Amino acid sequence: MTAAATRLLVVDDEPQIRRFLKTSLGVHGYDVIEADSGAAALRMATTARPDMMILDLGLPDQDGAEIIKRIREWSKIPIVVLSARGEEAAKVAALDQGADDYVTKPFGMNELLARLRAALRHRLQEQGAEPVLKLGPLQVDLARRLVTRDGQEVKLSPREYDLLRQLVIHAGKVLTHQHLLREVWGPAHTHDTQYLRVYVGQLRHKLEADPTHPQFITTEPGVGYRLRLDE
Repeated sequence: MTAAATRLLVVDDEPQIRRFLKTSLGVHGYDVIEADSGAAALRMATTARPDMMILDLGLPDQDGAEIIKRIREWSKIPIVVLSARGEEAAKVAALDQGADDYVTKPFGMNELLARLRAALRHRLQEQGAEPVLKLGPLQVDLARRLVTRDGQEVKLSPREYDLLRQLVIHAGKVLTHQHLLREVWGPAHTHDTQYLRVYVGQLRHKLEADPTHPQFITTEPGVGYRLRLDE
């Protein structure tokens, strides 16, 4: 699947936003279709079968988080939330329901395009990509449990590897603190964010050229972490 063949459903109740996105994304090769409500979004998601979705949370008939929940019952379509709700709770709720990413209004088109590419690559990866991820000098081989940087093996503790594995499996996607803590440490530790921060710091010291300016493991403030794919 390429951007030129990607059908993108834009769900927003503001006509000017839909017009802007239709024009701007169309220039970049996306086939944009529109919906102005939650009901229309659910209907078009099943009938038009889009490849991706941009979703506003503040819809007139139902909350966007509920739309994500219902779509996730039957589809893994990439969903990027585009919303004026900038508070952390709204971001976490949308991501926990299954959104791939979250962009806050007002937004830059270059950032939105990058987030769309990353979300699409993540889904393609899930659909059968090789279990080896290469990011510049960094290579993670999930089948062999082998991590190398510049061809040299990086020694990780079991917990560090499990954390990195989650980030690699969902490369390009924001993973919330709760998701990482639940998957790596178990459901009893979903509030131990300081513990998670320590392990992320350890990974950065082992994987990043400059841990204070991470190239690979980036922070989404108040929400979680992302293994950044090359744009």
